[in-house]
Amino acid sequence: MKIIENCLVSDDLAEVHFVCDLEKCKGACCVEGDAGAPMLEDEIGMLEDVIDTVVKYMTPQGLQVLQEYGVFDYDAGGNFVTPLVNGGACIFTNYTDGIAWCAIEKAFDAGESDFRKPESCYLYPLRIKELSTGDTVNYHKWGICKAALKKGKALNVALYQFLKEPLIERYSEEWYAELVKEIENEKKA
Repeated sequence: MKIIENCLVSDDLAEVHFVCDLEKCKGACCVEGDAGAPMLEDEIGMLEDVIDTVVKYMTPQGLQVLQEYGVFDYDAGGNFVTPLVNGGACIFTNYTDGIAWCAIEKAFDAGESDFRKPESCYLYPLRIKELSTGDTVNYHKWGICKAALKKGKALNVALYQFLKEPLIERYSEEWYAELVKEIENEKKA
């Protein structure tokens, strides 16, 4: 573990090689699991503010759940998550050629929204837990990402490199530079 500012960061960020391989996994992280994607409380309002631009990228099934429940649900622990269609895919999941993609991110990419997607999705496969003393940053190992591990190893891209942009967005350029410095120092030792 490393301590970067007030964050306890798993060594997995440097040791695990990872690059999403959508051709192989088909975006399974948007479809599988026992709950929707974790959401921060402030993300609910941000998503509600842009939902009128997001809906045109959603499936009819996703729209039906949205109309019934809204932009968020609760998991078994009472945490905010994205709603699911019939206990399966996130309501914001759509498909092209059998590959899942995010309606929220599609609106962002089209310049129609300033909300990219929930942070938990942007940072996946990392999971961040906020504690009173700071955050813990951990790798979430899931079998559906085997192709991403293989591709990351083939390309020699570590998890922290693959997630550079979302880590900087979450923490800062300075935080990320400190993480890289710590990792490089450990490699030299």
